[in-house]
Amino acid sequence: MQRRTLSRIGMLLIAVVALFGLTTGAPASAAGDAVVGTLTAPDGSPVAGVAITVSNEAGFSGSGTSDAQGNFRVEIPEGGTYTITIDTTTLPAGVSLAKPEDATRELLILGGEKKLLVPLAAGDGGGEGAAAESEGGGVTGQQVVQLLADGIMLGILIALGAIGLNLVFGTTGLTNFAHGELITLGAFVALLFNTAGLHIIIAAPLSVIVCAVVFGWGQNKILWKPLRKRRTGLIAAMIVSIGLAIVLRYTVSLFFGSGPRTYEQYAGQEGINIGPFATTPKQLVLAAVAVVILAATLLWVQRSRIGKATRAVSDNPALASATGIDVERVIAVVWTVAAGLAAYAGIYLGMTQNSIWNMGQRILLVLFAAVILGGLGTV
Repeated sequence: MQRRTLSRIGMLLIAVVALFGLTTGAPASAAGDAVVGTLTAPDGSPVAGVAITVSNEAGFSGSGTSDAQGNFRVEIPEGGTYTITIDTTTLPAGVSLAKPEDATRELLILGGEKKLLVPLAAGDGGGEGAAAESEGGGVTGQQVVQLLADGIMLGILIALGAIGLNLVFGTTGLTNFAHGELITLGAFVALLFNTAGLHIIIAAPLSVIVCAVVFGWGQNKILWKPLRKRRTGLIAAMIVSIGLAIVLRYTVSLFFGSGPRTYEQYAGQEGINIGPFATTPKQLVLAAVAVVILAATLLWVQRSRIGKATRAVSDNPALASATGIDVERVIAVVWTVAAGLAAYAGIYLGMTQNSIWNMGQRILLVLFAAVILGGLGTV
């Protein structure tokens, strides 16, 4: 039995390596962590020659200047909190900051490219007045609304990953430390299809299906079901999940590199203003689809036959089995759904930021926090 289990684990790892082996030799994206943006005058014309400085408390300082199209890009070493300073003296005549407090602001960058929105207005540009007005300014109501909107968008993404993690915990008792890697795999399988020539709109659902079947149903079939039959303890299973997470994480790094990767479509999308907050069209679409998926998952658990069986197994597996419920079938379905949800969370994260080999590990702690906040074992 032990030899058979090891062979199944080996088959799973070979499948992972074979899948990612298709990308060997693919060029890595040159995109890295950076602050980017486009400066446009009220009449729609680009604003060139404006100096932007990015710095942090660790001593980093970088600067850039908007080009003829109004675009600017300032590379940063890593994610963190940065101070963005716009030199108002370099604004052309007749153009000023629509909000004087934008001359100096702090920005939290989680990684990848962060779009900086700088509304400009008609007026006297270049004066010291705008900078002087911004000194000593506190947090504005618009900034609070912007942070709240960003938090809701991130919260929707976290919910996608946390629900799958909690479903697995509820039905099996497993604390799955490899769940973050399911998020990473979702992003990179979509990237694999995308670089192979498929548009991201087609590559994304294909990635969700592949991850749900291969890394959800297949992972349970090859690895976790045999371990359950051997009555492996939950602590030992948790350690196995940690080892699996390490293998998957560095397999992704081996074949895709350690640098951030971007999808071929919608990478440099311009921001839009919706009332008091700014966002991008792709983020609105991704969030809307995520809300629909979350609602469908909730209805599935509450009203469908397999969903009710899932809740029964979560409450008492032995009693559920005694009443005729196929516990192993329920667990297989739960693993499939959890992997699919995680895959879409990875695509969501990869499209709004960048896809990087340890992206799932970065948010795993937040997923566990969401699971505990929402209630262990409950959707």
